[in-house]
Amino acid sequence: MKRTLIFAALVGSTISGFAADATVPYPAGYRDWHHVKSMVIEEGHPLFGAFGGIHHLYANKKAVRGYKKGKFADGAVIVFDLLDVNRGGNAVTEGKRKVVGVMHKNSRKYAETGGWGFEGFAGDSKTQRAVGEKAKSACFGCHEPQADSDYVFSKPRDSK
Repeated sequence: MKRTLIFAALVGSTISGFAADATVPYPAGYRDWHHVKSMVIEEGHPLFGAFGGIHHLYANKKAVRGYKKGKFADGAVIVFDLLDVNRGGNAVTEGKRKVVGVMHKNSRKYAETGGWGFEGFAGDSKTQRAVGEKAKSACFGCHEPQADSDYVFSKPRDSK
């Protein structure tokens, strides 16, 4: 049930009427940023209902420095590009985009959520917001236990 609620908050609804100063901007050009890593969440994983699919993580320059230091400066942006999985011909390929998830660091603006603003943009839309005012419950509630890593789950791919 919780996974269904998280998924609904993340990709199922367009939120309007929230304060403009708390709005996380769409990360224009994010696919040209540093690629942190990719992964696939498959059926059977506890988060499959909400986050099943192919994930690509991108980071702007400030976020790349944050991954190295373990603490992210204001202005750091992490993008979580989630796509459906297509299987066939003994291959796994990207399907349609489910959501573009964004974490935007601004310690003053997002003080209630560890200094991070959270948003999800549904499908290929740059305007259809799927989180909005629900960021604290839909996103930060899961990220809060990650305080030791500045509320970030992802770790860069090992470069060795």
